[in-house]
Amino acid sequence: MATASRPRTSDAFITGADVVVESLIAHGVDVIFAYPGGASMPLHQSLTRYSDQIRTILPRHEQGGAFAAQGYARTTGRVGVCMATSGPGALNLVTAIADAKLDSVPMVILTGQVGTSVIGTDAFQETPMVEVCRGITKHHYLVTDPGDIARVMREAFHIASTGRPGPVLVDLPKNIQVAQLVPNFQAPMNLPGYRPEVRKAPPEQIAQVAAAIKRSKRPVIYAGGGVVTAEASAELREFSRRTGIPVTMTLMGLGAYPGDDPLSLDMLGMHGSVYANEAVDQADLLLALGVRFDDRVTGKVEAFAQHGFIVHIDIDPSELNKNKLVHIPIVADVREALRQLNQIVEAPVADLGPWHAQIAQWKLEDPFAFDTSYPGILAQEAIAELSRLTAKRDTIITVGVGQHQMWAAQFYKFRRPRTWVSSSGLGTMGFGLPAAMGAKVAHPESLVVDIDGDGSILMNIQELATCACEDIPVKVLLLNNQHLGMVVQWEDRFFKGNRAHTYLGPVDNPEARGKGDGISPESRYPDFVAISRGFGWQAETVSKKGELESALLRLIDSKGPALLDVQVPYQEHVLPMIPSGMTVKDLIKR
Repeated sequence: MATASRPRTSDAFITGADVVVESLIAHGVDVIFAYPGGASMPLHQSLTRYSDQIRTILPRHEQGGAFAAQGYARTTGRVGVCMATSGPGALNLVTAIADAKLDSVPMVILTGQVGTSVIGTDAFQETPMVEVCRGITKHHYLVTDPGDIARVMREAFHIASTGRPGPVLVDLPKNIQVAQLVPNFQAPMNLPGYRPEVRKAPPEQIAQVAAAIKRSKRPVIYAGGGVVTAEASAELREFSRRTGIPVTMTLMGLGAYPGDDPLSLDMLGMHGSVYANEAVDQADLLLALGVRFDDRVTGKVEAFAQHGFIVHIDIDPSELNKNKLVHIPIVADVREALRQLNQIVEAPVADLGPWHAQIAQWKLEDPFAFDTSYPGILAQEAIAELSRLTAKRDTIITVGVGQHQMWAAQFYKFRRPRTWVSSSGLGTMGFGLPAAMGAKVAHPESLVVDIDGDGSILMNIQELATCACEDIPVKVLLLNNQHLGMVVQWEDRFFKGNRAHTYLGPVDNPEARGKGDGISPESRYPDFVAISRGFGWQAETVSKKGELESALLRLIDSKGPALLDVQVPYQEHVLPMIPSGMTVKDLIKR
């Protein structure tokens, strides 16, 4: 729960905008990503008066600012804050708000609004933001009384950061921002029905789970983003150690359990490991912790873990039995539930040796792999090499969306929570670069690398300017295949290879028709090295296998923001793959 600092003692009149900014500071906000406009100018003027207490970073697009706030929130667990003006500025935040809702990211989004006297008249740059965002926020406010600002801000941070976290919108009309008032920062919150206290599982349910574990022979832990959000990684590791139960993770859960631990099954689902999917399919006990049984994990939901007894622990009661009926649904904070279990749990009575041996055999037969004989550089190879070179460094990885995202999940070994930042539920292209920006602001001593694709980075490439001008030295590993790679993969698998507007290079190139074996360096367009250098970045390109390691080391060791454009083929597919709506029996290995 967010807690405010000491109450303001002065009874002097201040503006509504000052109340907003003082509320931010009271809740520990040290940075805001904000793009100004007519309806938010009073808020920006106020930010200049408090610049010694809160840093304002000017993104080059409102969506970039919102994704940066997400990068900040996802890597710290604290509430990320962004701001835009009314109308088009506010609407540019909508995708990032929906993204935060699906991935349970704590955010407070401030938007300017036209004056209350003209709301509903189609005034210049007016949009009904509360109505637009009603289905994609955890909560939302349109402030019509300046006396409510302090209370609303308190409630916004409380709601965003408690229970299942999520985005909260605060829409602030311009006349409310300039109104003079004596604020009451200790005004009580008015949230009838919202009681997000830390919930402990009933002891009898914990005893039932412990009993199920004791009699299991093929148990699997299925850990999701809720484990990361609950700061339950240490408890999960202790639980696995005590019981000997192997752990598989969702895309959101990567880092909750060390990827290089012998009991790690890596990621499961559509592009998860063969061994994770086989283990879940054959498990007699599935312990689902902080997950939502997403369709990219389950495939055909009725066939998912159909042979196992299923326990589902989640803080959000609406997720229990929503997608998958389970045997023991438990509404509880995952961390508290694991603490309760760790006090009483015992290893299964049956020897898990045969189960571990079966998993080891699956790992041996079908590891994540790529063609090491390919004469050029494959995207998987570049990611695996980055993972090797940064294994002992404090590193945070962000990604865009597409094939490179899945390969990063497969070939980069995450050992700690909050070091993997991915748009997972919404799958928003353009996420990686601004998310890296926010992560680097939050962790200036960490190495922050955005593993991105050429299609994805183009959607928010303007944030190169923000990084240069604001001195945010993120690194970008750009895997450049001149195509929308994941869509190309689906074209190849399900549409007989017919290219339907997935080629990103020059239209007069024969590759636009999907012909040929590769793309020559001379035909690659745009020139990301020239673009990056134009924004003040260090940048270079590499296409030869023997040059990869030294180029990656230069990227990692560079002082300022830097980009490495790695030229990779577009014909590669992310494998394994379970086609949408299918089962592990339909898994494609090659």
